[in-house]
Amino acid sequence: MSNRSKPAVSRERMYDLIIAPVITEKSTMGSEHNQVTFRVPLSASKPEIKAAVEGLFNVKVTAVNTLVSKGKTKRFRGIVGRRSDVKKAVVTLAEGHKIDVTTGI
Repeated sequence: MSNRSKPAVSRERMYDLIIAPVITEKSTMGSEHNQVTFRVPLSASKPEIKAAVEGLFNVKVTAVNTLVSKGKTKRFRGIVGRRSDVKKAVVTLAEGHKIDVTTGI
């Protein structure tokens, strides 16, 4: 047994942690392996993301993998701009559980 306790995440924080589902060809292929991809804030931690997904969607989460995509530098009419960094969470669900990302919560 682990001595780590579950993080206490309020209902409002749960809604702040899950920004939007990622609907791409790659994330759709992950759904074949019980995986769902969400955009999350840069400050979100894996235990918080797990608690938020379990609390909002009533599913059992087995793993959470995160990645930070660095924003690209772009030019618009000669002016240099930069896109924001984006953090994504790939959530693996337990067998028999699923999330339909086409419907809202």
